[in-house]
Amino acid sequence: MRLLLITLWLYLGLNPVLAAGQPNVILIMSDDQGYGELSCHGNPLLKTPHLDRLASESVRLTDFHVAPMCTPTRGQLMTGQDAFRNAAMNVSSGRTLLRPELQTMADQFQAAGYRTGMFGKWHLGDNYPYRPQDRGFQETLWFPSSHISAVPDYWINDYFDDTYLHNGHRVKQTGYCTDVFFREMQNWIRTRDESLPFFAYLPLNAPHGPLYVPNHYRRPVEAALREHPEVVQHLKPQRKKALISYLAMCANIDENIGKLEQFLSESKLRDDTIVIFLTDNGSTMGPDYFNAGMRGRKVTLWEGGHRVPCFIRWPHGKLGPARDLNDLTHVQDLLPTLAELCELPLPEQRLDGISLAPRLRGEVKSLPDRMLVVNYSRMPIVGNKKNMFLAKPRKEGAAVLWKRWRWLENRELYDLTSDPLQKQNVAEQHPDVVARMQTHLDQWWKELQPHVAEPQRVIIGHAAENPSMLTACEWLDVFVDQQGQVRRGIRRNGTWQLTIAEAGNYEFELRRWPRESGLKLNAGTPAVKVTDGQLAEGVALPVAKGRLKIGSFEATAKPDANGESITIETPLQPGQLELTTWLLDEQGQEICGAYYVYVNRK
Repeated sequence: MRLLLITLWLYLGLNPVLAAGQPNVILIMSDDQGYGELSCHGNPLLKTPHLDRLASESVRLTDFHVAPMCTPTRGQLMTGQDAFRNAAMNVSSGRTLLRPELQTMADQFQAAGYRTGMFGKWHLGDNYPYRPQDRGFQETLWFPSSHISAVPDYWINDYFDDTYLHNGHRVKQTGYCTDVFFREMQNWIRTRDESLPFFAYLPLNAPHGPLYVPNHYRRPVEAALREHPEVVQHLKPQRKKALISYLAMCANIDENIGKLEQFLSESKLRDDTIVIFLTDNGSTMGPDYFNAGMRGRKVTLWEGGHRVPCFIRWPHGKLGPARDLNDLTHVQDLLPTLAELCELPLPEQRLDGISLAPRLRGEVKSLPDRMLVVNYSRMPIVGNKKNMFLAKPRKEGAAVLWKRWRWLENRELYDLTSDPLQKQNVAEQHPDVVARMQTHLDQWWKELQPHVAEPQRVIIGHAAENPSMLTACEWLDVFVDQQGQVRRGIRRNGTWQLTIAEAGNYEFELRRWPRESGLKLNAGTPAVKVTDGQLAEGVALPVAKGRLKIGSFEATAKPDANGESITIETPLQPGQLELTTWLLDEQGQEICGAYYVYVNRK
């Protein structure tokens, strides 16, 4: 019905934004920037005047929570569902893939006639049907996996003049990564059809490591350190250097927020555009110097791991005055909230989030009483011989949030009112609270547990992506997602869970290095910068042959004439199969899996 209305508006020469009261939306999410990395939250070293101004003009959710790391937050944002329900529960290891049957926030905006664009870090799947262009975004500029210089990213991207994926094709961009994503989003908005509203999703990669940033952003931070040496006097020189770069990356984000504000004002878009700013998890550096009065950091269940800023501004949206709201809220709430504010259809799937719109408008004095569960799948233990997760999806790895209470890992209860730093476990003093929160967790887990570990499958041979590149990032429950691991020749292997789309002859090209590197299977590499000027060399491996097993087919072959790859071909029928590869030495002993496999249905 809405699409018919939009067609009628266009025919009559009306603007559907004004006719329907539908605003534009810009949703900005930075990566690894904590609650304390804003000067309006008391940061002693960093000045963020533009974010401070946005905060001063916004409804500020002061008890707003996400997951303690990247992918789960992104999946919850896009679907309105818990990470264990939508399957995007870890940053790698085949567990980033958002269930393909789910509708995303972008799907809902597109269904309502919005133009949709995504610029930055997706981190919910690198192959069909999980890419942003498969999930409702019409315009996409992004890089694969967890960070620039992850395994599937263009080889040795370094945040400057990098190569990204633009609408399905690799394109080199000029400039620093954060500047590029803001710039290209604004360029896309400039070329808009003014009769249609837009939804722009800007998930930044900064200040996630590696900590690369133009040098001039470091100087104000260095000056602040000279004025306040006591803040970092306990830090070792290398950690202090990392903190400077980290805060400099935050300063660059703030500068880009200022440029965006100027653009919105000059384009007469400011009043009818909802701007939301949040971060994807707790700080990676905050506990080293300033953590806004919270315990914990990224990947922890204390408040510092998952309580983050969330600012919502809509000048013409009748949200009332800028103010703090201290209701317990969650990233899963943003999809149903935007659906109500923008008059979007709700997705067909179950939602774990609720609409905050009545609270934002001042129509209710508080949100309904509720408990929230923060849970995600962990990273592997260092030294674990099997390289498996520290914890598969499990109930015991959860935090339950209720009012002022925090129930962590089935054993610790904290009262934030009297103990904001979560130092005193008061479980024995409040057995009734523990029982109520544990019952909620038990019921939550009972519903999700039967399907929580089901792998999601990449589809190969589909017209939407053929040929395709598979990487070690999708080895199920094995962690290899950094180009540094490839350079070191880490001795790991795993399996890809695949769906064969169509019958045909499939060519598998096994590689240790990606195609664009031009490196041979048994070659090393010269030293390159990996972080803050540190150098790392690529280790040579004695690769003499390769083996592949997919379904019941298995074959071994020697390197191709170019010495860069090993090609094996086999006919396949549609269906679900598991793929495993091995790079072998002259004696046939396994070295590791092929970190890169290029697949082509002929």
